[in-house]
Formats: sequence, C-alpha cells, structure tokens
Amino acid sequence: MKNLNGQVAIISGGLGDIGQAIAHELAQRGAAIALGDILPPESAPTVIQELQQWGQQARYDVVDVSDATAVTDWVQCVEDALGVPTLIIPNAAVVTLKDIRTITPVEWNRELRINLDGAYHLAQAGALRLLHHHKPGRIVFIGSWAAHAPHAYIPAYCAAKAGIRTLARCMALDLAPEGILVNEVAPGWVNAGLTADVWVQQPERRIRALAQVPVRHLIEPAEVAVQVAHLCDPDNRHMTGSTLLMDGGLSLLST
Repeated sequence: MKNLNGQVAIISGGLGDIGQAIAHELAQRGAAIALGDILPPESAPTVIQELQQWGQQARYDVVDVSDATAVTDWVQCVEDALGVPTLIIPNAAVVTLKDIRTITPVEWNRELRINLDGAYHLAQAGALRLLHHHKPGRIVFIGSWAAHAPHAYIPAYCAAKAGIRTLARCMALDLAPEGILVNEVAPGWVNAGLTADVWVQQPERRIRALAQVPVRHLIEPAEVAVQVAHLCDPDNRHMTGSTLLMDGGLSLLST
C-alpha cells in the first residue's frame, strides 16, 4: 500500500521504539522519512538503511526539541533535503518516576520542556512551513491515556500529555480551513519505550499493568504506528481535533 507517495514525514524521538515503528510504517506506505533525536549520529545508520530498503529517502538529525530555534532549523533542513514535511509527528518524550512530593522543580521543568514544549515547537514549525507553501498536511501527536487518567508516580508526564491533548484541539480548530488536520494517538500500556523503561525500574508494575488491561494484551509499537498511519492517510479528510484512544479498555475502569 503506497498511499503516502510524495509525502515527507518528520518524527521527533525518532530513534525510540515507537518513533522507529512509525518511521517503518510510513516508509512502507511511500513516505520519505526524517528522524530527529538527541542520540549521536552513529546511533542512526542501521535505522536509516532499514528505511531506505523500502525505496524511500531517509535522514537523521540530532535535535533537542526543547530548543525552539533548533527545531525550526531542523524543519528547514528537512525541507531543503527531502521537501516540505507534510506528516508531522511530535513523539519525543521523557518520564520521571517521582510523585508530586518528591519531583524537583528541575525535573518537572525538564519533562514539560521536552514532552509539551517540544511537541509544540515541532507542530508549530511544521505547520508554519505548510502554511507558507499553501500545502495540506497532517499533524499527529503521540499522547497517552495518562492525559486523562491520573498516575501518582508520574505527575509531570500526566500534566504534559494533558497539555498536548488540548494543544492538538486548539491547533486543529485553527488549521482546519487550511487543510491541515491535527489529531492525537493516545496509547495505554505500550510494551516498549518509556513504559518499558518504567517496568525495568519497577518490574512489579508490568505484572499489575497486564492484569489491569481489560483486553489482556499490552500494545506493541507497530500497533501504535498503524494508527498514526491511519490519521496520516490523505483519504482521511474529516477527522481532526480527535483523540484516537488505544488503551485496551483501561479508560473504562478509570475516570
């Protein structure tokens, strides 16, 4: 299926499990891929080669999404090399395992700068280039069910993801007349990425998490990627300002 031929996808947090899965899915569907992350360039060649095997152009840039100027420069570099990014995927995130009593102001600020500000910087910079070129596009934020379900041990993450949800809705309302659709994919427990990092530190949480999920399955990164691709599909012309919640029914048990 090559329904994304001619599209250029830009993905922050691109070397993480979910970022790589999204890149592979979009490349298979015909999109050129630009990945950004904070890891050094020598971390990327294998990933880039895997993407190029689908016959697509691919590149990697080191970028700190909390730096607005760096993000703007990155978007311009991608435009110069691959074309205007039409599929914008703010995905970069970190998590701090501390409750509200112990998380420090430095930790809180760092998490919001990356998870919320970083998502905003990429979404805004990408949208401005689309507007400049009078091109339609798709912005898909990688959110979380934690945006509406409080978790006492990750308050900064919850706050950042709640901010992303409202940011997506605000951008969707503003950009809809220009053919730029903005949505969020909100996974539950993903068996990789930040969630897996939490489980490495606290393995008992994985056991409890699996028991809590009504469908009794954890989410794989490739499953998240398929939902992102669905929202990027040019034939999907009416879904904007929406949250595609894929949490295995967790939200049925939480208010």
